[in-house]
Amino acid sequence: MDDGRAWVVWNGSIGMVDTAALGRVAQAGAGRIAWLAEPYEVVGPFSLDALEREGRVVVGACEVMSAAIWRETQEALRRQGQQRRRDQARRMARFALGDDGGAERESLGLAREGALTARDINSAFRRRAKSAHPDAGGDHDAYIRLTEARDALLARAAS
Repeated sequence: MDDGRAWVVWNGSIGMVDTAALGRVAQAGAGRIAWLAEPYEVVGPFSLDALEREGRVVVGACEVMSAAIWRETQEALRRQGQQRRRDQARRMARFALGDDGGAERESLGLAREGALTARDINSAFRRRAKSAHPDAGGDHDAYIRLTEARDALLARAAS
């Protein structure tokens, strides 16, 4: 379904802004759910009723909003996105400096010491990601930190 409206898609973690139309729409219980059209068809499902009523919805790492709301909030959203990217760069620099991995082990619920296999790391990540992922009601930033912790420990385990 294409309702003819262009919705603004904002992903602050990578600083991407674009416009997209609605794609698939389905009836779900008392409301409608929707996905964006290509190339953003992975953005969804979200409440179409909430988007039309409030003018914006958060879907994982993306925010879908009306052009009017984008015009009103883009400066603040861009600043927040820049801060997130700076924070991520600092965390990655810390990993590159040879941090012992204690913080990463702790965030994944792993023992502070001892050998780790890729299987141990991935298993711990999956356990934590089930509740931390934004699509499961978790926090986007917390999920990014979990992913970074997993990636850093996997890199250490491989070397």
